[in-house]
Amino acid sequence: MNRLASRAGLLLLIMSAALMAGFTQADEPQQATWVWQAERIVSDPEQLLSFAKNNQIDVMYLHIHPDVPESAYRQFVRQAAKEGIEVHALAGDPTWALPEYRGRMMDFLHKIQHYNAQAAEDERFRGIHLDIEPYVLPQWEEDANEIIHAWMDNLDVFLEAGRKEGSLEFGVDIPVWFDGYAGTDPSDASLTESVMKRFDYTTLMAYRHELEGDNGILALIREEMAIGDRLGTKVLVGINAKPMPGEEHTTFANQGAAAMNDALKQIGASLAGHSSYGGTAVHDYRYWNDLLAQQPNVPDPAEPEPKPDPEPAPDPKPDPGPNPEPGEPEPAPDPDWVPDASPIERVKPIVGTYIWRAELAIHQPDEIIAFARDKGINLLYVRLDLEQPYEVYRSLVKKAHEAGIEMHAMGGHPGWALQDNAPRIRRLIDYVKKYNRAAEADERFHGIHLDVEPYVLPDWSSRKDEVLRQWTANMKMFVEETKRNSNLETSIDLAVWLDRTLLPDEPELSVSEWMIRTMDHVSLMAFRNTADGSNGIAAVVRDEMRMADRQRKPLIVTVEMKQSPEGGHISFFDKGSVEMEKQLSLLPELLGEFNAYIGNAVHAYDYWKEAKP
Repeated sequence: MNRLASRAGLLLLIMSAALMAGFTQADEPQQATWVWQAERIVSDPEQLLSFAKNNQIDVMYLHIHPDVPESAYRQFVRQAAKEGIEVHALAGDPTWALPEYRGRMMDFLHKIQHYNAQAAEDERFRGIHLDIEPYVLPQWEEDANEIIHAWMDNLDVFLEAGRKEGSLEFGVDIPVWFDGYAGTDPSDASLTESVMKRFDYTTLMAYRHELEGDNGILALIREEMAIGDRLGTKVLVGINAKPMPGEEHTTFANQGAAAMNDALKQIGASLAGHSSYGGTAVHDYRYWNDLLAQQPNVPDPAEPEPKPDPEPAPDPKPDPGPNPEPGEPEPAPDPDWVPDASPIERVKPIVGTYIWRAELAIHQPDEIIAFARDKGINLLYVRLDLEQPYEVYRSLVKKAHEAGIEMHAMGGHPGWALQDNAPRIRRLIDYVKKYNRAAEADERFHGIHLDVEPYVLPDWSSRKDEVLRQWTANMKMFVEETKRNSNLETSIDLAVWLDRTLLPDEPELSVSEWMIRTMDHVSLMAFRNTADGSNGIAAVVRDEMRMADRQRKPLIVTVEMKQSPEGGHISFFDKGSVEMEKQLSLLPELLGEFNAYIGNAVHAYDYWKEAKP
């Protein structure tokens, strides 16, 4: 009872402060944008401010990046203030919803408070804007309600401490589907209300490219606008300019800048009657800028047709030059070549694991490397967040090199098997290549690893042959594009039962044999929790081992530590890490006849780290 009373009092304080502060929108709705590319305030602040002026932007959610010096923020905020542009400090991470990561969120708050205390009036941030999105955490699927309550607790502590300082406004991003979740207080209509009542303003991620219809922007935000009216808080409507292959309905990237600008105007006209309407926001600056750059350039009719320059007259008395040495000239270096990573000797047996949560790779490199050293890990598959600058991964990769650990950039989704999503694969390849070109040898990735499991798609049942055709085409493209101008290694995860699935256009080949032949190495998802026996790990990978021996390709055997609903024999979750390591230690003898077998991997780092002994 005391805890509930205390929480109720705290929430009342937060709501009162929110109503008193309000979003600084006196008469006109505002136009906001997210600026995740904080490095632009160092490299080209004038262009960023010019972009804002040309597009009537008066609020920027500017990412706070540790590599950008405080002096750069001071100068940029001061310049923005002269142009009438508010700057709100932007940060967030899904883990900020968890109790154990509250300290990181509070560190960010204290950093902004300290900055504002030291800065001149026109150099101060006007607000703090949070982008946390806890629903991307693996735990959300297991117990969303627990995550939601932990998140609200973290927000209450954060906002209470933030409002003691008094001058900052607080905003947050939320999706439009939060109204489908119950609120954390009985009086709340939904989770949407639970979040909105805590903040001075809310930016709705209303990511659609249609205004009208049951799935259009106006229908999706109807409930949120009504809640904002009732609470007396402000609501901005966010739309998306980022390309979303396979999810084109969520973005204006394929509609063009003119269509997006029309939508922004229509949103304002349609919502003008709502007291809560605070304006619109576009995600994000980079993609908005790209969209504008795609507009066709109409030539000025008054501009004269350019004429070629006349051929230069030959020099009547050229200076004699030295006679060239005989022999073939040295070939010019390929400017597109991707330099190799520092070599790391592949010591058998391989011990690998997966880091699916990119934020861990960014924020916890020391913890990851310490765990890797303790477990003898010498290979890491690391999922990359491609929205982040290259610099955020250098620390982990460099520390891994120093520890003798191979580093493979990772990405994947079931939909990546489909032709429409081939651009997503290319984007990952392009990111890794550009990263490696910009990095030192001991900061580079050794390869790219994909986890693409199309058999979970509805299309697998209804049109399997076509899915198989598109999947193999995408994987062939993956290898060809990765190998073009690079020595990066290619690899994938592969379910062990795919040796019974034949290719529609090559019925003599199974999916497994084709993938093993195509990739540099394959990680077999041999999800069993005993090494020996007729249905044990060794038994279910034997056919693939024979295939790989014929192709002279290496295989890694992967086991599961995550709790599985598919039966007690799938995962080591109940048996624990000691038993898992014991069973894996049997595999070198059980699979010793196969040259292809080079070691094991555990799915995944965070489950292994939290596993019972």
